[in-house]
Amino acid sequence: MQRFNFPVVEPDPALEELREELQAFLKEELNAGNFRPEPEGWMASADPEFSKKMGKNGWIGLTWPSRYGGHDKTALERYIVTEEMLRAGAPVGAHWIADRQHAPMLLAHGTEEQKLDILPRIAAGECYFAIGLSEPGAGSDLANVKTRAEKIDAKNGGGWKINGQKIWSSGAHICHYMVALLRTSPADGRNRHVGLSQIMIDLSLPGVTIKSITDLSGDAHFNEVHFEDVIVPDDALLGEEGGGWKQVTSELAMERSGPERFLSSYITLETALHQLQGRLGTDSLARLGKLIANLRTLKGMSWGIANLLHRGVSPETEAALVKDLGNRLENDLTQQVRAMLVDLPEAEWSEEMRRIINVGVLRSPPNTLRGGTTEILRGIVARQLGLR
Repeated sequence: MQRFNFPVVEPDPALEELREELQAFLKEELNAGNFRPEPEGWMASADPEFSKKMGKNGWIGLTWPSRYGGHDKTALERYIVTEEMLRAGAPVGAHWIADRQHAPMLLAHGTEEQKLDILPRIAAGECYFAIGLSEPGAGSDLANVKTRAEKIDAKNGGGWKINGQKIWSSGAHICHYMVALLRTSPADGRNRHVGLSQIMIDLSLPGVTIKSITDLSGDAHFNEVHFEDVIVPDDALLGEEGGGWKQVTSELAMERSGPERFLSSYITLETALHQLQGRLGTDSLARLGKLIANLRTLKGMSWGIANLLHRGVSPETEAALVKDLGNRLENDLTQQVRAMLVDLPEAEWSEEMRRIINVGVLRSPPNTLRGGTTEILRGIVARQLGLR
């Protein structure tokens, strides 16, 4: 049996200076009316102009080498940027996925040409990526993907011909590329992970159709993406042909490791507390104390993951644990805030608080599904504990 590893991060004045710089920027943008705080802002709220400002300030691609448009900073500095953007409910959805997982994948598996072409544009806040994993018949059972990429003979021009469908692709309607997990050769009967590859698909190509999915809150950031005889060049392959499954598992660790797994609804709590100052009853104070204790615990665990990334360690199991606990906190936070609001007559609710509470409630159901269901995450943790 192995233990979980969440190393403590020692205080660093340089990190706090960065935090103050970010807070000043966000306050200025908010006061200027340049954005409206949103729960789940990293997924449901995208503003390309805001992303470009972040790129100009050097807050995208912090950890990448400067030759690829990065800034040679640490994973701990990137964590500070991530945390402050989430706390503010900032509209970071345009560049978020590219910065969080696809750029690191390009650094790990991409060719030099791919890195030089794409990474500087991501770092500038001008190039956005969508996730191409789930399909109507392949969610938790991801190895069941049916979307195919067929190799085209060199005499016929080379490249890959793609047919199939991806679903729940956040932000695909504004993205330039999708990194899709595709079947490039038949599965081995005993191992369906064989024959899967990842390909970068230019979403402006002929044969790509993007249809938005409207959710309970009225948002339409989810999409289904159809591919009909889409032709991409040979150099659209990311990493090794047939190496897609191994690459995807590392991608999912990146997706699960950030503080968005427990800070997405923080703006809901902050907005409510601003109105409830001095008016919390005994029960509400107890609820608040529990929420703060859980937030502090998860922050410490998430900081530990950032420290592991800083050391070059892959935190797959730790990330799964934080995502599972974070999902539960996210859903609980919105419900606990609603319960605390009994201390404030509804007639005194501000329009902003009413809006954020409503949006938070309606956006919370997918929390336990995206990036791996609760059952999948607990299976990963169980393997670490030697229970399966």
